[in-house]
Amino acid sequence: MSKIGKINISIPEKVKVVLSDNVLNVEGPLGKKTLNIDLDIFDLNINEGKEISIKPKKITKETKRLWGMNRSLVNNAIIGTNVGYEKTLELTGVGFRAALKGQQLNLQLGFSHDINFDIPDGIKISVEKQTIIKITGFDKQQVGMIVSKIKSLRPPEPYKGKGIKEKGQYILRKEGKKK
Repeated sequence: MSKIGKINISIPEKVKVVLSDNVLNVEGPLGKKTLNIDLDIFDLNINEGKEISIKPKKITKETKRLWGMNRSLVNNAIIGTNVGYEKTLELTGVGFRAALKGQQLNLQLGFSHDINFDIPDGIKISVEKQTIIKITGFDKQQVGMIVSKIKSLRPPEPYKGKGIKEKGQYILRKEGKKK
């Protein structure tokens, strides 16, 4: 039995969930998301528009593995369309800055040139201070991908901690060379 898969998903009042063929459509105040669910393997029950339960038709090793993942994907879509996801990045280093220029994020990361990062559709990026970037969106996977792409432009280094990191991320620090 899957610990995560057994839990029912509650649907908020503002969110509409419709199952047609193998496609689950989730529509909320922040956007629309469609998920493909294999109905040959799983039974998906929507109880009066308030709860969703997902159960495998027969339990095998394969269905046990996919059960919790499919439940999490449906839950993430419902949370994303209702509340949304947000991640915060911090820039650490002398002269490290971020600014918005239209549909691009302009980053000064200590290189000889500025880096212009194109903002995709469905993602909102706001720069609170020059060193704090907030990334919001309704798709958890897309928000995570954008965060990892921005972080990969200048990963934090272990000696001074300069670079781009997520808020609350711990950086393993090293001691410099001794005389």
